[in-house]
Amino acid sequence: MTYRFIDTHCHFDFPPFSGNEVHSIEQAASVGVKAIIVPAIEAARFDRVIELAHTHPALYAALGLHPIVIEKHQDDHLDRLEESILTAGDKLIAIGEIGLDLYREDPHFDRQQAILDAQLKLAKRHDLPVILHSRRTHDKLAMHLKRHDLPRTGVVHGFSGSLQQAQRFIAAGYKIGVGGTITYPRASKTREVMSQLPLSSLLLETDAPDMPLNGFQGQPNRPEQVARVFTTLCELRDEPADVMADALLNNTRELFGITL
Repeated sequence: MTYRFIDTHCHFDFPPFSGNEVHSIEQAASVGVKAIIVPAIEAARFDRVIELAHTHPALYAALGLHPIVIEKHQDDHLDRLEESILTAGDKLIAIGEIGLDLYREDPHFDRQQAILDAQLKLAKRHDLPVILHSRRTHDKLAMHLKRHDLPRTGVVHGFSGSLQQAQRFIAAGYKIGVGGTITYPRASKTREVMSQLPLSSLLLETDAPDMPLNGFQGQPNRPEQVARVFTTLCELRDEPADVMADALLNNTRELFGITL
């Protein structure tokens, strides 16, 4: 049986999708992927992501300044972000990908936090949910989210923290993004967390072309792999597959206002 899915996190403005959009969308649709959310990571990509969303009915745009490319962000890019929010139209459904990252040797963390706070203020002002990146920063991110108290909340994507950290985000109204990490048997902590969280808090994602699934290492990840993520999630949880598929779809539609 084919269920309906939404890939809530796919960088469709990067290769191997750029220049091959129609085929890639059709390939994803063949396994039930009805919509794909495309988060921008820097101001230079805003126009392209918006154009993709308006050109292809299955694509939806999110715009944000990602912490991993912190050196590329100028102060006026926040103004550019707000201008794009105001002009993007109804295919813009979130601010993202935004967040915090302590993976690199010199993360410019004060600058990261300032840019995150500015974007959380924009999300609040324009009543948009957020798509959040967090690497080695879950507790710090939770403090920022508590301070800003967004009405539309959002999703912590690619989550790989502890059960307690996930529960803290959920208590604040945030969803948790479930991706290809759970397909790796060695990712026992993340698999255990995803088996225990309330179904109402989960969303499916790929982070394509990054984060390839187990068995596909070295290949670009693709949005149709969200079906395999779902299959693995079904193996980890007790709910029937049809109940899970409906809940995951509804969680996504409610958070981002997508109508399918």
